Amino acid sequence: MRPASREWLAGLRDRVAITRRDPGPAALAGACESTAAEAAAERMILAAHLVVWLENEWPPLLAERLATMPADADPDPAVVVTTSPVGITIVAETLGRDEPLPAGLREAVVAVTEREYRDWARSHPDPRHLLHVNHWTWLKTDVPASRSAEFGRFPLGLGESFWLHRTGTAGCGAERRACGLWKWNGACASLVEARFDERVGRL
Repeated sequence: MRPASREWLAGLRDRVAITRRDPGPAALAGACESTAAEAAAERMILAAHLVVWLENEWPPLLAERLATMPADADPDPAVVVTTSPVGITIVAETLGRDEPLPAGLREAVVAVTEREYRDWARSHPDPRHLLHVNHWTWLKTDVPASRSAEFGRFPLGLGESFWLHRTGTAGCGAERRACGLWKWNGACASLVEARFDERVGRL
């Protein structure tokens, strides 16, 4: 008999496999087009982060989960990575490579959009994260001009704009959130500040 976390994970995988076959007009309406250069930059940022997280950050996070979570929490949780469509492809490619990863991690990970995760969690709730860990990694490339004062010490050049790379993990003790600030010039992205403190009340 499979552990409860694997049943929960298998259900999520089955759900997204069905919904992605026929995403419906709402999902299509929410899709946005990007240039080849933007997609390449997004891939670069998300791929670099994912490798570091899987290889270096996940093992101590799992150890903290074992030390701090309730006794009824699954010690081998499902790992839900919520990300963009580009990020979903990156996760699949990374897990498909021959490079070694922490034991059992390939089988435990599923990559989904935030909407797919929320829809599943509404019908199969796990609010205490007894069965799963959620790691998110995605780029906000449409930072509104109204927030320009927040980035005042990082002046933009002609044709440049800011990108925010938001990441975090829930389900391993205290929730973690981080944000990296990038500049985009229409051709390539460059890191401005690895740990940027956003001054917004709600994300």
